[in-house]
Amino acid sequence: MENKKEYEIVNVAGRLAKGFMHNPLTIVLGALLLLVGYIALNTMPREEDPQIAISGGAIIVAMPGATPEEIENIIVKPLERKLREVRGIEHIYGMAMDNVGIVNVMYYIGEDREDSNLKLYDKVMQNMDSMPKGVMQPSVKPFDIDIDIPIVTVSFYPKDEETVNEVALFNVVRKIQQKINGVDNVAKTTLKGARKAQYNIEVDMGKLSAYHLSLGQIMQAVQSVAVNVPDVKGRTTDNKLVIFGVKNAIESVEDVDSIIVAQYMGSPIYLRDVASVKEGLDIQNFQTAKILFKDTVKGTDVAEEDGSHSQSKLSDERSQITLTVSKLAGKNAVFVSEDVLSVLSAHNNEFERLGMGYIVTRNYGERANEAVNELMHHLIITIIIIALMLVFALGWRESIIVTFTVPAILAVTLFTAWMTGQTMNRITLFALLLSLGLLVDAAIIVIENIHRHLHSHGVEDKEMDALLIEATDEIGAPTNIATLAIILTMVPMAFVGGMMGSFMKPIPYNVPVALIASLFVAYIFTPYLSLKLLKKPEHGDHHATHDDEGSK
Repeated sequence: MENKKEYEIVNVAGRLAKGFMHNPLTIVLGALLLLVGYIALNTMPREEDPQIAISGGAIIVAMPGATPEEIENIIVKPLERKLREVRGIEHIYGMAMDNVGIVNVMYYIGEDREDSNLKLYDKVMQNMDSMPKGVMQPSVKPFDIDIDIPIVTVSFYPKDEETVNEVALFNVVRKIQQKINGVDNVAKTTLKGARKAQYNIEVDMGKLSAYHLSLGQIMQAVQSVAVNVPDVKGRTTDNKLVIFGVKNAIESVEDVDSIIVAQYMGSPIYLRDVASVKEGLDIQNFQTAKILFKDTVKGTDVAEEDGSHSQSKLSDERSQITLTVSKLAGKNAVFVSEDVLSVLSAHNNEFERLGMGYIVTRNYGERANEAVNELMHHLIITIIIIALMLVFALGWRESIIVTFTVPAILAVTLFTAWMTGQTMNRITLFALLLSLGLLVDAAIIVIENIHRHLHSHGVEDKEMDALLIEATDEIGAPTNIATLAIILTMVPMAFVGGMMGSFMKPIPYNVPVALIASLFVAYIFTPYLSLKLLKKPEHGDHHATHDDEGSK
């Protein structure tokens, strides 16, 4: 009897199958893959959407006493022309107001933030000699849109405005803001609708003209005494000069009245000589915010279960302050939001004692967690559907083998994404859902070829391990080429620029990783599990039939 030639392995698929089929560490590798995937799933930062790094800067140049037209012609336009020389800046847009000009720049998406900020600052400083006289030192303030997006917003309001005024509300919220600033991974907090105490100065323009003074001189005199004055409004519609944030040397209305603004014929001119000063609230930040509550009262609009009717009625307006909290890029929105809410919960008794309340109007962390959990739920349902289809197509043993490969592949993909600094978001999970049908393709091809070999003629003459290696090796080359072709279709997406490219980047990053992982998992674990779970069918009846036919 002629001996059959032993099958020669020609593909990496067969070599992987042979190397891991009898290796005792194969089961350890499988368990390790599932473990690291589970760790990545639970520790990977979660977001609803991927953060897009969009950054820029604002150059603020003050010139007391200048009109908007003067600011535009001698500050804003020349500065815009100079900034166009800086590489990496996509957009430049300036604005001119009383006493101050602001030029905002936006960097190209993907530009190095620190390097761009440094080039921006250097360009401004290099052109200081071209600035007109009377211009104050420019202020360069970088900003990041990805960091500016809040993940938690909280509205604070007085339950009784007669007992809690706007200034008291601001002081309490300000204290809470400082504590939240100390929470790990909190990047920025802001207050909207805050009303601070200040001194309002109303300038008599007639007296100002009589002493041959300008509003710019008044502003400089006040600023020289009050170091902590963040802003000065030069002109209003009713010719009033308004300042806020006054402390330090100024502690009362009398202190403001006694500021010397100029000398006239050898005698000092005090602020009270040309203006009146009143203590009150800031009136120039235009950040007043109100909150309304919907109360249900008996009426005739909506039918209740008991047969009565009710209607919704809005309560009276109440002043509120909204606290916004932003996180650092790449950090878990779920954890940060939970830490912020725990700080608020720790002050519930204090809020109740002071007659304050708060409402969480946005919880980005909760939404991110719900979105991720929902998509994971859909992912599990999809895996179950695939498993059921394979039961009817190949058998339940084959279905178990293929089903195992899916979480193993996803585990490798999630772990890789975690190690490369990615976050768990809707786009990341969409990439996994998109590639799910492709992920099982390699394992299905391998198990189908194994199934074919097990039910082919002459299978009883082959050893089980040799049959599995041959079946795996046969489909290696076409499977590799097909997978490579699919990966190449994803490559162009990685080079898409702009905001859309940054938003969709998890797809070209994760789909190729998942496809490559699917090949290795299929070549390693499918033959190994087939050896454990599958058996060669009995062919006794088949051979008996053939022997009878041969004797005739």
